[in-house]
Amino acid sequence: MQILTHPSPALKQHAQEVERFSDRELKSLVTAMARAMYDAPGVGLAATQVGVLRRVLVYDIDEGLVALCNPRIVSASEETTLSEEGCLSLPGIEVPVERAASVTCEASDIDGGPVTIEADGLLARVLQHEIDHLDGMLIIDRATPEERRAAIRRYNEVAHQLG
Repeated sequence: MQILTHPSPALKQHAQEVERFSDRELKSLVTAMARAMYDAPGVGLAATQVGVLRRVLVYDIDEGLVALCNPRIVSASEETTLSEEGCLSLPGIEVPVERAASVTCEASDIDGGPVTIEADGLLARVLQHEIDHLDGMLIIDRATPEERRAAIRRYNEVAHQLG
């Protein structure tokens, strides 16, 4: 499974809700996404990053693999933090992104069971980042116009060097 990179049009698409749980296709998707994330290596991956327009994400922040379906942020702190973020779909660059310091995320597991996650720190950032992907948004979309231009310029330079 290949991770799509900017400017792939699939990265700008809004993912569709998962309606069928506990099926072989969903479990295969999660397994393939986890493998791609670990191989990259990364700490999170959204289905849109592999060209699948379903609201599925996986992450592992050294506490074991978690897969979420139909995740949504239901509350976010007024307090924010600004931190450099990288992205597997924009390899080689980091962009300063302001995000809520803590969030509450509601989702379903791959069997359709309800999941509620109270998160702060890295986990809050990962959840917001991956849910952005499911909504067709990249870290460069959260940057100021100047930061966005600089990031795209750096990204194109890195891509050309790898190229």
